[in-house]
Amino acid sequence: MLSQANPIPTIGVKNIQTARDFYEKKLGLTPMGSGDEYVQHFKAGNGSIEIYKSDFAGTNKATAMTWTVGDAIDEEVKSLRNKGVEFEHYTLPETKLEGDIHVMHDMKAAWFKDPDGNILCIHDH
Repeated sequence: MLSQANPIPTIGVKNIQTARDFYEKKLGLTPMGSGDEYVQHFKAGNGSIEIYKSDFAGTNKATAMTWTVGDAIDEEVKSLRNKGVEFEHYTLPETKLEGDIHVMHDMKAAWFKDPDGNILCIHDH
């Protein structure tokens, strides 16, 4: 049954309005419905993302969500940087940093955080 259901990435945030501004204005996601002070859904690709008010927002020390952007990764990083998104730089085995993009063999990835410290990623494949 679950193999036929669409998953919804669910990310805890401290303040819905602050997070909504980030996900809508900086990441360019479209809100689904008006939301409220506790939850907001966004359209993303063929699915959706849910942000919800949580006292535990930002406590995950690992990547919470990833988008596959293909060959557009350089363009996407530049676009996000121009909107004020700051990228994380990590020291990872067999990885070199080219600007804000980590290159690992044949894969490229860039990490950034939302206003609550949730780690988000874009990669080419």
